[in-house]
Amino acid sequence: MTEYGRGSGSQPWHPEDPLYGDRGYDGQQYAQPQPPYGQQQHYPEQQQYGWDPSHTAGGQYAGNAGDPYAAQHTGGYGDGQQDPYGAPGGYPQAEHPQAQHPQSPQHPQAQQQTPYVGEQRQGQHEQLRQPQAPAGPAGDEWRTEPDEEKLSFFDDDPADHGPDAEDDAEAADEPRGRGRERRGKGKGKKNKRRSGTACLLVAVVLVGVVGGGGYLAYDYWQSHFGPAPDYEGEGDGQVQVEIPKGSSLTQMGQALEKAGVVKSVGAFTEAAAKKSIQPGTYTLRKEMSGAAAVAMMTDSGNFLTLREGIRAADVYAAIDKKLELKAGTTKEVAKSQVKNLGLPDWAGGDPNLKDPLEGFLFPSQYSAGKGTKPEDILRQMVARAKKNYDEQDLAGKAKDLGLKSPLQVITVASLVQVEGKYKHDFDKISRVIYNRLKPDNKETYGLLDFDSTVNYARSQSTLDTGAVSDLRKFKDPYNTYNVKGLPPGPISNPGMDALKSALEPTPGPWYYFVSVNENETLFAVTNEEHNKNRQRYEQEHKKAGS
Repeated sequence: MTEYGRGSGSQPWHPEDPLYGDRGYDGQQYAQPQPPYGQQQHYPEQQQYGWDPSHTAGGQYAGNAGDPYAAQHTGGYGDGQQDPYGAPGGYPQAEHPQAQHPQSPQHPQAQQQTPYVGEQRQGQHEQLRQPQAPAGPAGDEWRTEPDEEKLSFFDDDPADHGPDAEDDAEAADEPRGRGRERRGKGKGKKNKRRSGTACLLVAVVLVGVVGGGGYLAYDYWQSHFGPAPDYEGEGDGQVQVEIPKGSSLTQMGQALEKAGVVKSVGAFTEAAAKKSIQPGTYTLRKEMSGAAAVAMMTDSGNFLTLREGIRAADVYAAIDKKLELKAGTTKEVAKSQVKNLGLPDWAGGDPNLKDPLEGFLFPSQYSAGKGTKPEDILRQMVARAKKNYDEQDLAGKAKDLGLKSPLQVITVASLVQVEGKYKHDFDKISRVIYNRLKPDNKETYGLLDFDSTVNYARSQSTLDTGAVSDLRKFKDPYNTYNVKGLPPGPISNPGMDALKSALEPTPGPWYYFVSVNENETLFAVTNEEHNKNRQRYEQEHKKAGS
């Protein structure tokens, strides 16, 4: 049988391979010397066919004339029969199944043996079905078995350097058939050792996968169904936490966790379920349980709430009452420690200021539990106001509004807060203030004419401030009937809505306004229009009083 693609290198041997036939005694077959390349041997009674060296690896392609095994082919072509490949009397030259190789059993120089006819026939048909294997570089033919030098890391087995390695070395000096046989045996031993190493590695990997999967499953269960991490007890120390307006429970929990009050957001939200927690500044403890933090934040007895537009004098009185202190205690503390409460540099400076803290006691909810000192509460308020003012960039926007300092922005906001009863009027009232402050104002000639400033100057709160002629004669830096422009400082502590209206007034030509009822405020450009609006205001109040 012709062997395509097989070279002089070692090849695996199989007992049923028709190429080698019966191996004879001890499975050895002695190869006969090959003729030199290019010298063609002729044999009697054998018809020679031309051949293409590209179809064989090391010999002349001969026909089958005189081949004693040619007649054994089922379906072979004898004399006079038409070869379906187009060559009478035999196979085409490049595809003949019995082209003889010098090492083929059918070659005259090979040791004559009598293989099983059916076995040879089967091998010949298999040879026809197999594609021709390409030759490797530099004459080294392509091999079907893996290159031992390119095996995976499993090949580097310490056992390879033992007795089996010596067997392989001996096999290199033996004929090719025996060497192949020895290598086959040695390779089987290596495969066993490699299989053991691979199994051990696979087992280790499986253990790691199972362990990692178990950890992930536990972590998933813990994070989705397990209890949230939590501290125990009431905690210790003191820390202030600001809860902005409109915060959700989750946002509150995030603020507390960041401040070190609770161990996790979940610990807080679970304890705060169905609880009403107001925005504000809270004085809490470090490392509190979620339940303890919620209890402290929902105990009304621990907090002081300031409304928007409240005056500093009223704040002091509320702190005294909350802490059960003697009346006037907090006012004295504010006066004596004003420089230690955290006011910004631009807060003071005007000698006509009635109270430097006015406008900086930001209205909100603050911690004022038993044992809290007045200065601690005042610091909370100043810190909250300063933070909000910094976020609004009062220093930068004051210039755009034609104001001298950030303090004047807060002053405008305090006027908006007191003069405007309703938030939906804040933007227009802010515009009225800026219009009256204009130097070319021909309606009020630079005067604000606000009753609220008179009430502040007199430390009172009333709608009947007296006749305008009398108010013009009242001498006080805060009396805007007598002094042009803004008062020296704020007249209240405004909230964020009034502050934003002071920063972004609605465009308009108005100089006057009057609130007729809760839902309606009338604005006018001229004094004549304003007087008509006042008449309507008086009619509304008469109806309400009757």
